[in-house]
Amino acid sequence: MKFFRAAAIQMNSQPNFEHNLEQAYALIKKAAGEGALFVGLPENFTFLGDLNVRLEQSEKIAERTPEFLEQAAKEFEIYLLGGSFSAPAENGKVYNRSLLIDPDGRTVARYNKIHLFDVELPEGESYRESDYVESGRNQPVVSRTQEIGNIGLSICYDLRFPELYRSLTERMAEILCVPSAFTATTGKDHWEPLLRARAIENTSYVFAPAQTGTHGKKRKTHGHSLIIDPWGDMLADAGTGIGMAIAEIDLNRIKEVRKRIPSLDHRRIY
Repeated sequence: MKFFRAAAIQMNSQPNFEHNLEQAYALIKKAAGEGALFVGLPENFTFLGDLNVRLEQSEKIAERTPEFLEQAAKEFEIYLLGGSFSAPAENGKVYNRSLLIDPDGRTVARYNKIHLFDVELPEGESYRESDYVESGRNQPVVSRTQEIGNIGLSICYDLRFPELYRSLTERMAEILCVPSAFTATTGKDHWEPLLRARAIENTSYVFAPAQTGTHGKKRKTHGHSLIIDPWGDMLADAGTGIGMAIAEIDLNRIKEVRKRIPSLDHRRIY
């Protein structure tokens, strides 16, 4: 299929696993009801806001989340991107893992976040993702499907590393997925420009489900789930509320834009 509807879901996940699954299910159902064949959830959609509790529950989260995604994909006959969730790794850490599930409930791609968010922001806001997350293998992940094209996987902070997206494009990715929980501090300045840049420089669609609002007591995210076309035009923006960005995807648009701006063919440095 070259033409289909996609929905980038926007959630306000909390430190409550069951509540988050209920919220995700309701939004998936709504997206499918509006005709979306490809539906994506944001980063940490199963749990966000209390790191210690999330780590304690990582085994339960890792066991039940794939089951939830598989059942929802089968029920609504959609491709479902499980934005990311915690899965146990070695040394007491977890992977920040994303799954792509097909309409038969099969996992067709798995990606563990490569680039970890270790930053010091103004006013004492700091993050040390590497303290508790194990980095994934430095290997781009692309899933080739008949119905929705070739899907390239990434997660949040990966967005700041354009070489990853060029590698995904070299592997024939047509839709670059960036499920995120982008901070409110950085999101207001960097979220949209970075997403548009990844779309423009790779002449590919960018599909970015996001978290929004306050999670637990302190964590605040930017929202604005976006779907961007290969020219860099924003097709849909979810704003700052719980909901979704939904748009029509036309994979022929990629060929049109690459014919007009054949920058991928003009590369001189590899």
